Amino acid sequence: MHNIVFENGWFLWFLLVIPLLVAWYIYRQSRAHASVKLATAGFLMNGHKTFRHYLRHILFALRITVIALVIIVIARPQSVDRWQSSTTEGIDIILALDVSGSMLARDFSPDRLEASKNVATEFINGRPYDRIGLTVFSGESFTQCPLTTDHAVLINLMREVKSGIIEDGTAIGVGLATAISRVKDSEAISKVIILLTDGVNNMGAIDPVTAAEIAKTFGVRVYTIGVGSRGFADYPVQTPFGMRYQKMQVEIDEALLKQIAEMTGGSYFRAVDNTSLQQVYSEIDKLEKSKIETREHSRREEVFIPWALAAAVILALELLLRYLLMKNMS
Repeated sequence: MHNIVFENGWFLWFLLVIPLLVAWYIYRQSRAHASVKLATAGFLMNGHKTFRHYLRHILFALRITVIALVIIVIARPQSVDRWQSSTTEGIDIILALDVSGSMLARDFSPDRLEASKNVATEFINGRPYDRIGLTVFSGESFTQCPLTTDHAVLINLMREVKSGIIEDGTAIGVGLATAISRVKDSEAISKVIILLTDGVNNMGAIDPVTAAEIAKTFGVRVYTIGVGSRGFADYPVQTPFGMRYQKMQVEIDEALLKQIAEMTGGSYFRAVDNTSLQQVYSEIDKLEKSKIETREHSRREEVFIPWALAAAVILALELLLRYLLMKNMS
C-alpha cells in the first residue's frame, strides 16, 4: 500500500489563498456591471451572452488551477509504503573461529582460515535479520565483534582477522567460554554458537566439556565444525630459511567436537574442502530458523513531476486562449 506525504507540508497552507482569489474575482465581476437603469433598455434583456463572455471565466479558472498545482509541487508530494508487519527469520549467533597457525594449512583454497572467513561472510549475508557476533581463539581468546545487526561492520572486522594476532595454540574450551559469555544473557528465543576448529585442544584453563556444560545451562546450542582434509595436508612450518610448507597428518578431535554438540543440542560437521564447508553452513542455516516479527517500509519517491506537468499544460492552454483566441475575437 502507498501513501502520499508532503516533504514541505506547511506550504499547503497557501491553498487557503484560492478561496480568497475566487471571492475577489466574483466581487470584481459584480462591480463591473453598470448600476444605472434605463427605461428604454428593456430590449437588451433578451440579448444572448457571447462565447467570449463565458471564456473569460474559464481563463480565470485555469489560472487558479495552475496556482493550486504549483503550490502542491512546491510542497513536494512523495510516495511511501505503509509500515507493514512481516514474519521473518532471526536468532542470536556467535561465530567462534579458530585462528591458530594450523589454520594456514593449504588443503583449502587459499587456506583454511581465509576459506572459513569467506564462507562465514556468505552465511552472514544470508541472514539479514539475525544478530551475529564473532569471537576468535587460538592459545587465547577474545571478542572481535559483539552481537550486532550491522553486518557490514561485522564483515569488515572479520576480514581483519589474521593468524598470529594472539598466542598460538588451540584452546577450544576458552574459545567456547568466550562465545558463551557473549550470548548467554541474550533474550532471544534461540541462542547459537558455531565453533570452527582444525585441531585438538592443547591449551587453556577451561576444559571444553566444562564449557559445553555451561552452554547447556544457559540454553545455548553449539554447532561444531571440524575443518581439514583427511590424511595429510600442507602445514606452514617456520624454518631458518623462512616459512615453508610440509606434509603433516591432519588431527581433529572429532570425538570431543561431537560430544560438545550432543551435550548442547547441536550437531557436528566435518568439512574437508571449500565445497563441503559451504554445505555445512548451508545445513546450519536450514536447521536454525526461528520466527520474529519485523516492520519494514520502502524509501520515499518524489511524485511531484505529474503535478508539475499538469500545471505547465494548463498554463500553456490558458496563455493560448488569452493571447491568441481572445485577442483575435472582435
